[in-house]
Amino acid sequence: MIANRKDDHVRFAAEQQRGLGGHNQFDDVSFVHHALAGIDRSEVSLATRFGGIEWPVPLCINAMTGGSVRTGVINRDLAIAARETGVPIATGSMSAYFADERVAGTFSVMRRENPDGFIMANVNATASVEKARRAIDLLEADALQIHLNIIQETVMPEGDRSFALWGPRIEEIVAGVDVPVIVKEVGFGLSRETLLRLQEMGVRVADVAGRGGTNFARIENDRRDRADYSYLNGWGQSAPACLLDAQGAGIPVLASGGVRNPLDVVRALALGASAVGVSGLFLRTVLDGGVPALISLISAWLDQLEALMTALGARTPADLTRCDMLVDGELRAFCAERGIETRRLATRARSYGITHETFGGTR
Repeated sequence: MIANRKDDHVRFAAEQQRGLGGHNQFDDVSFVHHALAGIDRSEVSLATRFGGIEWPVPLCINAMTGGSVRTGVINRDLAIAARETGVPIATGSMSAYFADERVAGTFSVMRRENPDGFIMANVNATASVEKARRAIDLLEADALQIHLNIIQETVMPEGDRSFALWGPRIEEIVAGVDVPVIVKEVGFGLSRETLLRLQEMGVRVADVAGRGGTNFARIENDRRDRADYSYLNGWGQSAPACLLDAQGAGIPVLASGGVRNPLDVVRALALGASAVGVSGLFLRTVLDGGVPALISLISAWLDQLEALMTALGARTPADLTRCDMLVDGELRAFCAERGIETRRLATRARSYGITHETFGGTR
């Protein structure tokens, strides 16, 4: 039953991706163009550091799948692409492994194909410390993702209906494992209030995983006999909204959800993300074109990230948070309602002493 569900998730996620690509709230974010801001490309480094973690690039293949024969093949292909491009990678939820150890290979294939890469195991918020440790051990994982998916569970026909223990379980896992814990949503966003609570629990990093990419409410609704939860298809906050909401929360954040191209990655980094995750688009690419297509796409993205950082005068991903930005449209309206000041983003380069005299020169 779980294997069938995992295959359904892949099928519906891929179908959704073929219908995406239009406007989302990343398009409400733009850079103020400073024509003499550019630096030499040799000065640019893609390395990023956050919450005790170091990655060579600010991009990862985010959590997707595992638990069936078909999804094991997908995880193998994703791991090969991660190995060849040097990007970190996460498994999908390992609940199927806890239910049936015979599917362990559909997850451990990632470590077999990518022996030296940064790999994240993934469990849900009901997992015990013992299960979390088993997941880490199976993958020799460098970090653990705990996913929050209350809306998905609500729509899922066989989903959980008890959520009160999620917080205490997360605290137990954080205290009981020896690798960094990253708590992530699955596509509905993390509010500032949630981030502050996670910080109190001792969580090192959060992935805001906002609305705009793979929609698990819609996926689970498609799996129902009657699609009677369609009114939840637009639930949640976008990744840009969550990043703006997160400013000053005091916990490093990653961004995912609705990322379509390298410009979206740079936008997310400039809004405060330490790194950016992509799932749906990378899944569609590997399903349609195989491993070579995904390697080619990721390699092109990394090259273009360097190019954009060079043009913006950012030597590191963190330097992008000094770039002047404009917020418009629905995203600006969200900020107004949440009491988030956006005007300062348009002139923040000045607060770092960056003026017309320093553009293109030594800072």
